[in-house]
Amino acid sequence: MDAVQKRVEELLEGMSPAEKAGQLTQYFYFKLPTGAEAEPALGLDVTEQPRAVEAALRRGEAGSLLFVTDPAEINRLQRLAIEGNPHGIPVLFGFDVIHGLRTIFPVPIAMAASWDPETIERGQAVAAREARAVGIHWAFAPMVDIARDPRWGRIVEGAGEDPYLGSVVAAAQVRGFQGGADGEVGADGVIAGPKHFGGYGAARGGRDYDEVDLSDHELWNVYFPPFKAAVEAGAGNIMTAYMDLNGVPATGNHWLFTEVLRDTWGFDGFVVSDANAVRNLATRGFARDLADAGARAVTAGVDLEMAITDPAYAHLPAAVADGAVSQEVVDARVRKILAAKVRLGLFDNPYVDEARAREILAEPAHREVARVAAQRSAVLLRNEGDLLPLRPESSIAVLGPLADAKRDTLGPWVFDFDLDETVTVLDGLRAAAPNVTYAPGIPVGQRTFPSMFDMFGDNAPSDPPGFDADAAFAEAVATATAADVAVVVLGEWQNMIGEAASRSSLDLPGRQLDLLEAVVATGTPTVLLVLNGRPLDLRWAAENVPAILDIWYPGTQGGNAVADLLFGVVSPSGKLPFTWPRTVGQVPMTYAHTRSHEPANQGRRYWDEQSTPLFPFGHGLSYARFAYSDLVVSDSAVTVTVTNESDREAAEVVQLYLHQRHGSAARPVRELKGFERVSLPARSSRSVTFTLGPEHRTYWNAAERDWVRDASVFDVWVGGSSTAELTGTFEVHD
Repeated sequence: MDAVQKRVEELLEGMSPAEKAGQLTQYFYFKLPTGAEAEPALGLDVTEQPRAVEAALRRGEAGSLLFVTDPAEINRLQRLAIEGNPHGIPVLFGFDVIHGLRTIFPVPIAMAASWDPETIERGQAVAAREARAVGIHWAFAPMVDIARDPRWGRIVEGAGEDPYLGSVVAAAQVRGFQGGADGEVGADGVIAGPKHFGGYGAARGGRDYDEVDLSDHELWNVYFPPFKAAVEAGAGNIMTAYMDLNGVPATGNHWLFTEVLRDTWGFDGFVVSDANAVRNLATRGFARDLADAGARAVTAGVDLEMAITDPAYAHLPAAVADGAVSQEVVDARVRKILAAKVRLGLFDNPYVDEARAREILAEPAHREVARVAAQRSAVLLRNEGDLLPLRPESSIAVLGPLADAKRDTLGPWVFDFDLDETVTVLDGLRAAAPNVTYAPGIPVGQRTFPSMFDMFGDNAPSDPPGFDADAAFAEAVATATAADVAVVVLGEWQNMIGEAASRSSLDLPGRQLDLLEAVVATGTPTVLLVLNGRPLDLRWAAENVPAILDIWYPGTQGGNAVADLLFGVVSPSGKLPFTWPRTVGQVPMTYAHTRSHEPANQGRRYWDEQSTPLFPFGHGLSYARFAYSDLVVSDSAVTVTVTNESDREAAEVVQLYLHQRHGSAARPVRELKGFERVSLPARSSRSVTFTLGPEHRTYWNAAERDWVRDASVFDVWVGGSSTAELTGTFEVHD
């Protein structure tokens, strides 16, 4: 028995049934601002809920809290727990550190668009350092759900549609968050909590929380790999999902959390439910009541219940007494929570150094990491006539309300940000060029619709009294007419995407397309910047706007990064992590589909629209020109020469795709199996080698109900997107 186990057993031996149940309970602790109304959607009572949580702390019946970020408050609550608990057990503080705490990074889908694991790891290391400094021990991230329907709002939190890219991104985020060797959590790290296990991203119709029906083929080949990669990277926590998976609620699914996660993958951390997901087993008609819900979740393998109010796990002592749950199961769950606290060193160092926290939150180096991340995440979708990069001495008209929207620049799923230090697109361009004019063109107030996060200050600002929409539109057109170039910033307001923010349309909201059309009609060369977390309907823009740069929600340093890109300080190098459809009627659409019985007709499936995407998976242009040559292929390695044919240094993401021609199942026409981001000086070449092993040819076979490798001929493509043309083959005989 090692030292951690020994300490855990000593603690467990003296705990009462109520204390054990408390260690398995995580409470929301959220004090609404003075004068605010109670939040009925979350069931929070402004006065009673915090009092109830503090009482549970004093009784030693709360194992974890969430939504506390003030170091002084964290210290106060920690003292309540330690001094009120006869065993001195500290509280584990968790928080939604999705893409930064104080320093906000580009949203996760944007970070995935960097195709740069090192940048992703550095970003989450900064986020973890800031979080740990204020007293947070655990991040409810990364979200590693595969998303193939862009109507789903939570596509913004993940890495897109591909299991290989998703797996690499998941592992990088876990390493960045935790920071320790061999899966341990370093002194400046936090426990990573990959979510939502599993299949959550395949909700019917892209409607958040709706049921999911997935075959074993899709689960094992598409939706599970990023979770497995996160576990192999040492993730200390896994979060459950809200929805039914093949008819069984995920949070009560023994197969998911015991047979797959623990028995098959060897996961040794703890499992937490999503908020109220255990209670909701009764709401969903799965459990009889709260007591039954708690018993079934804990038996399935859920160690910690995240409860907004009235935890189901409070009924566990009675369930043990009644024989509905064994004491051995409950004790096994408590051991997981106690072990996490011991490994974090919370028994020896439970409190926060408030002065150090202030210093770390203000570190300029963190902002520089965010700036580089925003540079590398941006995807140049179109650049006809080499309109970009711009000349700083040009007169530039910046148009659209999103160009100067600080809150929207940060994106969704951030709560502890500092708006005063947020650099908008307009801020960045004004700092980099002498002749910049601005006109919003359309109302800011068109974004005013309900958001589940309004209680956190995410509600939209309103337009000033007397705002004249027609006059503002005309002013924007006149501003564009008088300029050398127009930079139009369009997209979705940040509270249009994220949890409970799915859309039935991919259209640009409001009159944004009207504004773009009017600006282009002036004849002024136009650059479109897209602020988004999902693909939008850009069919008109892709035919009529010469330059389109997807900047996503770029974060704290977004405006400075955009200026660097527009003026050519750096060249865009991001690549799309999803297939960009032409219209919502095409979704779901993925590059890795199987070949139909009429492959020549693949692009003509709709009579009213092409069946090809607007932009393919992996697409992303550069200010440089790259050529691929000298492909050498074997069954163990692929080597290619990449040449920068331009007069400027730039980076390219080299991508490797495979296709198995025949076997015991039909395989996708192409599958990503490797990539590498390479930086090349002007007029230089580099040889890039990808190693191939049996794992690249292994897949879950639904007929065999097992992993298989087939003897077959394999096609290989290498290039800058999933439409790469340089190709070769190899054959495997066994």
